[in-house]
Amino acid sequence: MDRALFAAASGMAAQQRNLDTITDNLANAGVVGFKGSAQHFAELIAPGEGGLGTVALGARVSFAQGKLARSAGPFDLAIDGPGFFTLVDAHGRRYYTRDGEFSRAADGTLRGERNLELAGVRIPADALSATVAADGTVRASFAKDVRAVGTIRIAEFPTAERLRSLDGVLFEETSRSGKPRMIAPGTEDGPKLRFGMLEESNVTIIEAMMAILTAQRAYEANAKGVQAADEMLRIANNLQRG
Repeated sequence: MDRALFAAASGMAAQQRNLDTITDNLANAGVVGFKGSAQHFAELIAPGEGGLGTVALGARVSFAQGKLARSAGPFDLAIDGPGFFTLVDAHGRRYYTRDGEFSRAADGTLRGERNLELAGVRIPADALSATVAADGTVRASFAKDVRAVGTIRIAEFPTAERLRSLDGVLFEETSRSGKPRMIAPGTEDGPKLRFGMLEESNVTIIEAMMAILTAQRAYEANAKGVQAADEMLRIANNLQRG
């Protein structure tokens, strides 16, 4: 009975984590470049005895691509295919994101998530406008001519699912993700840059709501298991006293 109580209680804890993750996904369904996560679990087994309960393995990010939508931002970009934009902070530390909602800073750099600088681009102050080609070439229009002012490269990782998620939009390299490989976009079978577009979150509201209902039912089922095991323990204790 203690075993049944532990199994049901561990199931409740697992579904609570699951609910927390799903509701976080749902809360960020409208955030540009957000990548949803899913909790993973395994059965806890004692040697020669069978299942004891559920153990949490942690959340894993899904890098499935979100829909690409037209944007009115003058420097907005989307990656069509795998890979990440590289952002750099004031200390040279690198971060990676799918959020291409950029704006031009006073120093000519393009800034994204947390005011981090997009690597490889600086637009002069006298530039009237800028465009980005599918191959990552950034061209600025001036009063008398048009010229290239930078090149955007896409970072690809051997195991992107092992990146450390900071907020579902910004990611850090880890020893398990491997080192990034910087590639030129625009090849026939590789990722491409889409200027004037943004990638929406890959979280689908309807699917997230369905997942919440499923997790709630599983939580309730385990809660009933806890109640049943507790009642059995109470009866057993009363019988022993009698």
